[in-house]
Amino acid sequence: MRSQYHKYMDIILKYFPDLSENQRAQFSKLGELYAFWNAQINVISRKDIDELPVRHILHSLGIAKVQPFKPGARILDVGTGGGFPGIPLAILFPETHFHLVDSIGKKIKVVKEVAAALDLKNIKAEAIRAEEVKGEFDFIVSRAVTNMDEFVKWTKAKIAKKQQHELKNGILYLKGGDLTEELQHFPNAKLFNLTDYFDNEFFETKKVVHIPLKKK
Repeated sequence: MRSQYHKYMDIILKYFPDLSENQRAQFSKLGELYAFWNAQINVISRKDIDELPVRHILHSLGIAKVQPFKPGARILDVGTGGGFPGIPLAILFPETHFHLVDSIGKKIKVVKEVAAALDLKNIKAEAIRAEEVKGEFDFIVSRAVTNMDEFVKWTKAKIAKKQQHELKNGILYLKGGDLTEELQHFPNAKLFNLTDYFDNEFFETKKVVHIPLKKK
């Protein structure tokens, strides 16, 4: 168990060496928590649960490499599933507010249980469709829940006007593969290759897509 813990944390600490003791403790608990909840409510494929540190935690934290979030910023995670990318980001940015939503109630139950077990005070989790979310956010984050045209339709009215980050307010979307066709209506989209930040082969085709959006 000890060696598994070290292997798990080594992967995260390699890329995020400045974690506090509390953050290290929170990240180290994720494996056990998701193994427990996934056995009851399947939110991660059985094959992927063993790859949690890279395929889910580190992948989620790719957004942090592209744009670290400021204290007080508000982030909406759409189609969060079991809490990705929202939960790893909420651990990394404890003073940023995260609103995690998914239309499937049992997935949000897992999010709430994991957040409570980690004592994450900066997370609000809600079983709701993205279109029904109230409020304004600096960024909308997600992991490939739908095509970009549809996603922008759901979220474009929820972008805060005031900008406080290096990147303009808008969407930060984790996606893989060739995105030429999908992004043809978004000439201002910028792609960040995750291989620029992580040297694991899993990230070879993985990107963070930033699309700036202005509130109309």
